[in-house]
Amino acid sequence: MKYLLALIGDESQGAERTDEQGREAMSGWDAYTTELIDAGVLLGGEGLQPSSTATTVKLPERGEPIVSDGPFAETKEQLGGYYLIDCKDLDEALAWAKKIPWPGGAVEVRPVMDYEAAGSQVHRNEAEAAR
Repeated sequence: MKYLLALIGDESQGAERTDEQGREAMSGWDAYTTELIDAGVLLGGEGLQPSSTATTVKLPERGEPIVSDGPFAETKEQLGGYYLIDCKDLDEALAWAKKIPWPGGAVEVRPVMDYEAAGSQVHRNEAEAAR
């Protein structure tokens, strides 16, 4: 089953880091990512630029979409990146989440929607084409 590990934290946390501290932190992420690859569970993942680079599109029930600079939520914690992994169950996904090298951060572990079970014809055709 596919799980999204959403990396959520205070993006100002790393603002005071020296270049050396940044490289040291990145080596922890590199080791974690390598472990996911070696275990054969990594499907994808990316870190995100700061929330100040975000653009939000609000989709009202009526009227035209509204485009605004910045993140949707005014909050101290932001989505910083994600990993998409393929695990046998939630327990395995949680075990991977607990290994993420991000002191002070949080990891939201969420199963990916099963589109075929939801009746999507587009995703069903994609799955058949991949076989």
